[in-house]
Amino acid sequence: MGRNHGLIKVREQVVMAEQVAAIGGEGPYVTPYWWQAAPRRRFDDMPLPAMADVVVIGAGFTGTSAALTLARAGRRVVLLDAGAPGQGASSRNGGQVGSGNQKFKVAALTAWQGAARASALLREGTAMLEHIGALIEREGIDCDYTVCGRFRGCVRPEHYDAMGRDMEDLRRVAGVESFMVPRAEQAREIGSDYYHGGSVLPNDASLHPGKYHGGLLDRALAAGASVHGFCPATAIAPERSGFSVATPRGPIRCGHVIVATNGYTDGLVPFLRRRMVTVRSAIIATDELAPGLVDRLMPKRRVYGCTARVFHYFRPSPDGTRMLWGGRVGGALRGDAEGYRHLAADMARVFPALAGVGIAGGWSGQIGYTFDDMPHMGAAGGIHYALGFCGTGVSRATWFGDKIARKVLGDPGGASAFDELIFLSHPFWFAAERAVPWVEAWYRLRDSL
Repeated sequence: MGRNHGLIKVREQVVMAEQVAAIGGEGPYVTPYWWQAAPRRRFDDMPLPAMADVVVIGAGFTGTSAALTLARAGRRVVLLDAGAPGQGASSRNGGQVGSGNQKFKVAALTAWQGAARASALLREGTAMLEHIGALIEREGIDCDYTVCGRFRGCVRPEHYDAMGRDMEDLRRVAGVESFMVPRAEQAREIGSDYYHGGSVLPNDASLHPGKYHGGLLDRALAAGASVHGFCPATAIAPERSGFSVATPRGPIRCGHVIVATNGYTDGLVPFLRRRMVTVRSAIIATDELAPGLVDRLMPKRRVYGCTARVFHYFRPSPDGTRMLWGGRVGGALRGDAEGYRHLAADMARVFPALAGVGIAGGWSGQIGYTFDDMPHMGAAGGIHYALGFCGTGVSRATWFGDKIARKVLGDPGGASAFDELIFLSHPFWFAAERAVPWVEAWYRLRDSL
């Protein structure tokens, strides 16, 4: 493949661009900022085992977490990835670590699932957040993990009171700590007049996703997992004693299969393809900012989000010298600076001081959404799966990987409040991804009105 990507039109070309970037980088508008400190490793030079106890497909946070749990339990684990392990969303996200508990208003979740189930789901979200912090500390993973808290800004005045009620419900139902920040006092949280107050979740955190994935992968390797990059699973066939997983390097016979592909789920398992929608998100990294500017704009150096339907999210870089700003993909698939102009414009609306600031680069990645906005794990046709993190995958993916591995092991610790959720498809699932840009445009119009 040549070095000029041109206009990327189809998913296959996007995958090719990402694989080329994994080899050594293709410029500032393909290669994630995180790869500077944590380059992706190919893992394509080892012989593929013919037998395994478990084959895990997808070597991001979910699959690597599962492989670590299984290998430490003495299982022969083969971890496969279609590209460089972790080159998908696991090393492309914003490095914001939360519980996922704000994906639904508490009242809406209670109306849908009932009070007891809603409480269990929310409390497990809090457990996910605690789990990843404890894992990083226990394993000694150097990934700039910081419990910095999250500020979520209200883009309309009426959002503030609704947010306050929801935060109180979250405290009452799940014991989640938070506090509200009125607009008159928000300067202590953020150097912007764009928002109409907001809330702070003090236990949310930030990390360097590239370093975190690399550390998790190193622990799985040390435990005995066999890792293979640029080796996609092309078919899964049931056998009397398990499965045969076909790859370009030959088949692997195994007792169990775990699919952990999230936003990169393809037609390998049709049951999953009918239940997953790929949504792309993009992030820009500014040039190094003037001394003191980051502290003026983000004095608590938290992670940040907002209440818009087409929301933006942002944070300082781990070294505190840049702004990392994320949002909708827009024209980012062009692979040049022009494709990321919309993110720079959104950033300047919130922070006028950053209008015209230099942009060091940008990148995009694929998020896995489900039709009920909930993550799911379970088994279909004997094939285990854990995916659908809907944009909050750092803590959720780590947790779900461990849980699905424990289910394979028959460990009672694999039980989860999410087990009872029905994994729904949609009659028009095949058109969902093509509809995403239209839905985003409609949401953006509603936000503007």
